[in-house]
Amino acid sequence: MPNIDRRESPAKSLDVITIGRSSVDLYGQQLGTRLEDTASFAKSVGGCPANIAIGTARLGLRSALITRVGDEQMGRFIREQSAREGVDVEGIKTDKDRLTALVLLAIEAEGVSPMIFVRTDCADMALDEGDVDEAFVRSSRAVLVSGTHFSRPNTEAAQRKAIRIAKESGGKVIFDIDYRPNLWGLAGHAEGFERYVKSDRVSATLKSVLPDCDLIVGTEEEIMIASGADDVLSSLKAIRAVSPATIVLKRGAMGCIVYDGPISDDLEDGVVGDGFPIEVYNVLGAGDAFMSGFLRGWLTGEDHKTCATWANACGAFAVSRLLCSPEYPSWEELTFFLKNGSKHRALRKDEAINHIHWATNRKQADIPLLMALACDHRMQLVDVADELKVPHDRISAFKRLTVEAAARVSQGRPGYGMLIDERFGRDAFFDAATKGFSWIGRPVELPGSKPLRFEFSQDIGSQLVEWPLDHCIKCLCFYHPDDPDTLKTEQQEKLRTLFEAARRVGRELLVEIIAGKNGPLTDDTVSTALQELYDLGIKPDWWKLEPQASSAAWQNIEAVIARNDEYCRGIVLLGLEAPTEDLVKAFEATTVAPSVKGFAVGRTIFVDAARAWMAGKIDDEAAITDMASRFRELTDAWLRTRSLQ
Repeated sequence: MPNIDRRESPAKSLDVITIGRSSVDLYGQQLGTRLEDTASFAKSVGGCPANIAIGTARLGLRSALITRVGDEQMGRFIREQSAREGVDVEGIKTDKDRLTALVLLAIEAEGVSPMIFVRTDCADMALDEGDVDEAFVRSSRAVLVSGTHFSRPNTEAAQRKAIRIAKESGGKVIFDIDYRPNLWGLAGHAEGFERYVKSDRVSATLKSVLPDCDLIVGTEEEIMIASGADDVLSSLKAIRAVSPATIVLKRGAMGCIVYDGPISDDLEDGVVGDGFPIEVYNVLGAGDAFMSGFLRGWLTGEDHKTCATWANACGAFAVSRLLCSPEYPSWEELTFFLKNGSKHRALRKDEAINHIHWATNRKQADIPLLMALACDHRMQLVDVADELKVPHDRISAFKRLTVEAAARVSQGRPGYGMLIDERFGRDAFFDAATKGFSWIGRPVELPGSKPLRFEFSQDIGSQLVEWPLDHCIKCLCFYHPDDPDTLKTEQQEKLRTLFEAARRVGRELLVEIIAGKNGPLTDDTVSTALQELYDLGIKPDWWKLEPQASSAAWQNIEAVIARNDEYCRGIVLLGLEAPTEDLVKAFEATTVAPSVKGFAVGRTIFVDAARAWMAGKIDDEAAITDMASRFRELTDAWLRTRSLQ
């Protein structure tokens, strides 16, 4: 996160509070078609103030949101996702009588995005003065009010209360004009994309807000509706006549112009930030990304040109991608782009930028410690079941016991996880979802396959889209740098396909490399294997590796990861049914490699219990107790190596 100098207002705990609309956006995933013909949708947080709260948080500002959401799953999604993004959610109130607003959107063509606002008596439009806590507003350096929430008396009163408190406490007032005619009752339900309908009523309301503002931001149409004038230059002069605020005129692909002081007769007579020629993919949400970038500069004392440049860059990211808030850049992503640019006009096709975007905006927070019980084994348990002549559904029942064993050790604490397979682990997945594990992984490889094959379908993307978002893809590949070229190429292409699919569907990826079964393990065997995959652009979130024979081997691995992917979550050790004492020694050997965050071990923990339980020699409780004891022994050993116990 960037280091921001806030010496001017040390008593303020927040940088900006945004007020107003919050919704769940449902974006059509089929592009170039009517909303009537859209078959599937992607879900994200939407609504101008909610988008800006998330956008500014990603850029390092301490943001908060005042709004209302329904007492249902969509309302909880807005609250939880905002919190994950780093937004202070104290001001998000739950309305037990109303539903969270929804917006359905499609992309028919460039700049043509029909949308339906599902907002009949919705929660955010019930916001009132009682929802605006004075101490909360006073804690912020600025408040951002939005045009739509001046369309009703109760929401208008709430925003004017926030303005009054902010001004009394020395805070700044930011006005995003945010004009949606149909939310003022000036266009039909099917006209959600309509941007301008002249209205004296709307102009009179918005014009009354202008004198209290320090920053006013709007498109050409929004500047006209806020002023009541009929052309842009006259509108700017009309606003300046009633407000000394800095005015930012958004001009779409032409960037923006910033005006301070008197407005001349030359519309271009203002501060212009650097522009970025990019392919327009989706214009929706670009203005909120723009505002986020501008505020990152404006609230931290940058000059107007810098503010405008950052705003233009953030807007460029938004129009080059599909959704709204999920597509906004992190500070790391923005600074990389400003420094390096992109050879792609379609930023969504830039792999370097996309990797930073993915890694700095992951759904899950950092996982500095991971101790996982791996029970994704299929062939091994089938062999036991067949040997004992018991039906394979006993394997599914046993996997549920492994989840209970891991949960008894983890007790809901962070740093614990499970690896479970789809073939036998369906019910175990349901159990694991209730245990508070930090991490759940599931395999996609066909057990024992070499060359690598996926288990259920080679069309891996269609399989992954059905997974929960927080399930991590795990793929084991028997890979050695000395493999024949044809084998190596085939496996590399399979892993590259998986990596691309994982990023497309938004799931984390763990790549497990076992080289020791394919040839000798030297100090540079595994590090060379990793470098070969990095050279293909494969950057998994996690690596799962076998124990190494020397400190030099671990240091070589560490160097390869540091050189290729500073955002890699880390390495977990695999077990290969090694005795506990050998694994403890392997744990100790990894202290030279900070990237090793833990382990994912299976057969060392469960193999004896599985055989005895399937043979009917022990009951459920005995099996759980035995596995929990072995898992606890390993977790204790790992924690000792990291001085965490």
